[in-house]
Amino acid sequence: MLKIDDTLFHNVVKPARYTGGEWNSLPKDWESASLRVALAFPDIYEVGMSNMAIPILYEQLNSLPGVLAERTYAPWPDMEEQLRRNNLPLFTLETRRPLHHFDIIGFSLGYELSCTTVLNMLDLAGIPVFSRDRDGSYPLVMAGGSCAMNPEPLSDFIDVFFAGEAEEAIAGLAQTMQSCKKERGELLRRLARLPGFYIPRFYSPAYLADNTLAAPPPTDGNAPDTIERVIAERLKPVVRPVVPYIEVIHDRAAVEIQRGCTRGCRFCQAGTLYRPVRELPEEQVIKAAGCLVDNCGYNTLALVSLSSGDYSSISHLVASLAGKYARRGLSLSLPSLRLDKSSIELMGSLPSGRKATLTFAPEAGSERLRAAVNKWIPQQDMMETFAAAFEKDWMNLKLYFMVGLPTETMDDVRDIASLIDSVSRLGKSIRSRPPRVRISVSSFVPKPHTPCQWSAQDKEDTLNEKHALLHNQLRRSGVLLSWHDPKISFLEAVLARGDRRLGAVIYTAWKKGCRLDTWSEFFDFTRWQQAFAECGIDPAFYAHRERDTGEVLPWSHISSGVSSAFLKAEKQNMLSGRLTHDCRLEDCNLCGLQGSQASCRARAQKRNIEP
Repeated sequence: MLKIDDTLFHNVVKPARYTGGEWNSLPKDWESASLRVALAFPDIYEVGMSNMAIPILYEQLNSLPGVLAERTYAPWPDMEEQLRRNNLPLFTLETRRPLHHFDIIGFSLGYELSCTTVLNMLDLAGIPVFSRDRDGSYPLVMAGGSCAMNPEPLSDFIDVFFAGEAEEAIAGLAQTMQSCKKERGELLRRLARLPGFYIPRFYSPAYLADNTLAAPPPTDGNAPDTIERVIAERLKPVVRPVVPYIEVIHDRAAVEIQRGCTRGCRFCQAGTLYRPVRELPEEQVIKAAGCLVDNCGYNTLALVSLSSGDYSSISHLVASLAGKYARRGLSLSLPSLRLDKSSIELMGSLPSGRKATLTFAPEAGSERLRAAVNKWIPQQDMMETFAAAFEKDWMNLKLYFMVGLPTETMDDVRDIASLIDSVSRLGKSIRSRPPRVRISVSSFVPKPHTPCQWSAQDKEDTLNEKHALLHNQLRRSGVLLSWHDPKISFLEAVLARGDRRLGAVIYTAWKKGCRLDTWSEFFDFTRWQQAFAECGIDPAFYAHRERDTGEVLPWSHISSGVSSAFLKAEKQNMLSGRLTHDCRLEDCNLCGLQGSQASCRARAQKRNIEP
């Protein structure tokens, strides 16, 4: 355990980011543990404490005999300066142990721009950033999360990637590590035999004359040709999460009521990576809510899902929670709702003392483009939903749109402004005043394992033109417009669809000072441009190039469970504007997961039949 002079914390803002000792934290006995895991999140405490994966892993690892798990987060620059100035390594919150004392450092990768922060945390921990420079005397550096489904850009730095839902693999990982954790070569070979584990050093990508990939053959007999994503059969709620001392991004209790979504939005990576749909039974949700109130003291509970309104008994669940916990002052929130009238009714039933902002994501302004990306909401239904909201005096709206979607034209962008015009006029006709509308516009980023994975991203000048059009057409009272920096979206696309050659760029950018790139005040695109130039790599090759469906993709050897044939068919449906139905409501779409018991059970539950 590090001995840290408390005066160090006097020199940083928000010292509670680093002090630990929070309610429900679990500082287990170090000496009695045979496996010690540091759960690392490559962003600051307030962001990491809002991540739902870390509490799941933290609770499950610490429940295993002989296993100890602690947490660490990326330091703000003031704390990084203090660590480097005082020659102190990055440490965990629970016991202030240096990261290099642990057997495993496990990173949760949810955002492409966190890659340089991963390197910075390893360096602050006194651990070589390149995996080739680490032997069994160093911790095993692992990574999972959505970005691990294309592991190649970070493959120079990570020893082991995990594809899928880790709660299903924790026991096997722990047993394997405990049996040979110091014999690095044998350990990696054993892990390669377990479902979902990808060992980059066992694979050697080859490139064709046009710089595209040939198939990445295994270089070790233990490594499979394809890594299959691991899927958890059942959800288990976290009922005793660590309670932060300071306000974090999502400062409330949360129950994951459902995982997965079958709506099939063609740009949405989460819709693929978290299939099939699995619901937490209503009685377990209600029980978990009570435990969270008792164990944490929160008075707000979020019912979390990719599409909470699709939970099969959502109205009954909300009514049951409201009735059971009304006297305890518990308010409910539904962070993700579909834009339809049932959502307005559901929001009206929530036990809340004020009219909160209604948040919806139409994504596109025209029916044609919504059909193309399978985010189907008829214009008439949309206006009826807004009318129902205004009639109930919900006059604050936040709407999310995307520009640069495949097949988009400038007319589609104008339709966003036309839609907002119609919404404003409708609100004024119903309530004699226009609604307050906030519009957030993001740029399309083609993501792996989606029907859009082959699509090109718009260039920066095109995106700027679209943003300017919206800005000019939405200059009116009550409408606030914001948009994402196209440079950030460009880098997201490069890293999302990149191959192993990007490792040199990531390293060079980090050496130039890139870290915490998820924060606009630290993001420096010039440094990234310099890194690409010095490494002789054209980033447009990864972002702006339309890819042939026969091309070997950097992530082709990582299977999400959704078949390539299905994704190719969905791309053709996108180009022709053909809709794909929700398989929980109609027949199976044969996406590749139709053999999953969880999928069949969810579909049967929706239809109220026996699976």
